Amino acid sequence: ALHLAQHDPLTGLPNRSLLQNRLNHGLKAAQRNGTRIAVMFIDLDRFKVINDSLGHLLGDQLLQLAARRLTDSVRASDTVSRQGGDEFVIMAEIDHVGDAVHIAEKLIADLEMPFVVGEHRLNVGASIGISIYPQDGDDAETLLRNADVAMYEAKEAGRGTFRFFDAAMNDRAQQRLHMEAALRRALRDSEFELYYQPKV
Repeated sequence: ALHLAQHDPLTGLPNRSLLQNRLNHGLKAAQRNGTRIAVMFIDLDRFKVINDSLGHLLGDQLLQLAARRLTDSVRASDTVSRQGGDEFVIMAEIDHVGDAVHIAEKLIADLEMPFVVGEHRLNVGASIGISIYPQDGDDAETLLRNADVAMYEAKEAGRGTFRFFDAAMNDRAQQRLHMEAALRRALRDSEFELYYQPKV
């Protein structure tokens, strides 16, 4: 009965109630240890279209596959929960904000891979909003709300991306992503030149 009360019946993931409980415990531990907590609010980008056009049964199967993929994408110590609909939340203890960037990039890449449901090959993708303890809130409710706000910003930015709640942190993350993309393009187009100067 306790398991049913704390877990989502469709995916078997922790529900909102259990997530808040774990988040409260995680925040106390982070406060003691001087670490940070990342809260990631994830919304599947094209789920509604798929659900409406192909039916709820297929939509439910897609949610189950997405839940499994999310769980496989993070560490065993992280909590993946389903908030309802096509919204999921991940809680991860991190040492640096860069850790949150790596997790978000991996999640987006993994969710961009097609899902095979019966005879259908479905492309879904995800938008992710991130809040960080302690700078974006010191309680579960505030962190969840701020991650939700950041997720809507990610959707407005064109989907298939992530946004931090903190504007300055978001700018730094976007600069890093632009630099990585520019370096990949330069490598692909053979735009690098090697110079060397022998020291005598």
